[in-house]
Amino acid sequence: MVSSLFINPFSEDAREIVRNYGSPDTIFEASSVLLDTVKRTRGQNLDDNSLLPGSIGDLAIKRVEWYLQRQRRGFDHGDYAYLMNPGIKEYDVIAFYVLAQAAGAGFRRGSREVRLVVESTGALVEDRFRVLGSERDEIIEEVLIELGSEGTSWMELSELIGSGKLRLTDLILHRGRVVIDEDEFLMTFQDLITDRDPRSLYAALVGLELKETMISRIIMQRTEDYIARVSEMSSTVEPHPIILETAERIRETVNEVTSFRGGPVKSAGPGKLVPDAFPPCIRGTLDGVKSGNRNDAIVLLLTSFISYARLYPSVFRDRTPLKVSDLDPDLRVIREEILPIIYEAAERCEPPLFEDDPQEKLNITAKLGFGVHDEPEPEHEGESKWYTPMSCEKIKIHLPDLCRPDDLCRRITNPLTYYNRKRWELHRGKSEQEGED
Repeated sequence: MVSSLFINPFSEDAREIVRNYGSPDTIFEASSVLLDTVKRTRGQNLDDNSLLPGSIGDLAIKRVEWYLQRQRRGFDHGDYAYLMNPGIKEYDVIAFYVLAQAAGAGFRRGSREVRLVVESTGALVEDRFRVLGSERDEIIEEVLIELGSEGTSWMELSELIGSGKLRLTDLILHRGRVVIDEDEFLMTFQDLITDRDPRSLYAALVGLELKETMISRIIMQRTEDYIARVSEMSSTVEPHPIILETAERIRETVNEVTSFRGGPVKSAGPGKLVPDAFPPCIRGTLDGVKSGNRNDAIVLLLTSFISYARLYPSVFRDRTPLKVSDLDPDLRVIREEILPIIYEAAERCEPPLFEDDPQEKLNITAKLGFGVHDEPEPEHEGESKWYTPMSCEKIKIHLPDLCRPDDLCRRITNPLTYYNRKRWELHRGKSEQEGED
């Protein structure tokens, strides 16, 4: 039977493994047993030895590398098949704690690296549930008990809900308690359900999917909390050199995979804005919009266009989901370049947008992916979605006064596509002129 260790690094058995491991000095020492287990994993690609972790430290780094790579085009699951092999569970538990301690000791809270460690942990849990087969139900129930989430109060889940990791509307509540267990659901609601089978309703409303989501999100939250505790301790206790070395390797891996030199998302690199390439609707918005169209023009249209044009103009071509911090890790570009452009356009509106709608600053922050807050902060990233620019069709419907198409517009379906095309034409024209000179 598959052990819950494969899913839950916070179980008592997992903690016992960590306590008994010994000195961190051996984290990066080669382990023939681990490497043999990795090589014997069904479906594992063996053509490139650099894909295979030979030590616990390597395995820790590979967890983050897997998460970054799986978001890119051409990702081959066989490169990291060993991460879905329950046979690595003891090594994987130690690798998890090495990774979390390195994140806490080496990076500030809310940093890109901390976010990746937390998100990769949740993604691994979700993907591992999918390979469990017939043991899936039993492992889910065992992990729920280990996490103490059976019959818990929704108030205890407030941190998860507040951070956006879990939605209150996903939960079944009865007198302030979350109902997850099937027997409890039937005992509580069976007499009230008259038009269908209570068990089928339970499967539809709760079932395995919600349980897996809860487990994943709870483990993510506990990972985040653990990293925060390590970070706090690191201010008074010197971290072990191996932990700091792991942090540096995390940094190198993240930079290498997300760099835009020679990778599948090469064209996605940030670049200076080219105002001459802006489409008519954006130029009109920058000049100032009259009352009636101000809010949608600034919050929905301009915010998404300017942020993507500056940071990720090839999003539609690359189809690789990224967050702002993947392109602007310290948010300097957002704060010093992008927001000033948006705020100045808002000031040019008639009347100025923020004079009577100051809450729209919160909505601008939310559209950039940082939740409803005054300013973008790393710790809030992911609370909302970084929205791509609205299509030309939507602009025609919602902002008809700004839609004044030129010849290029008639061949374009999105203002960002217009920007990329026009920028290319301007660059080509400049190159031809320089050639003639």
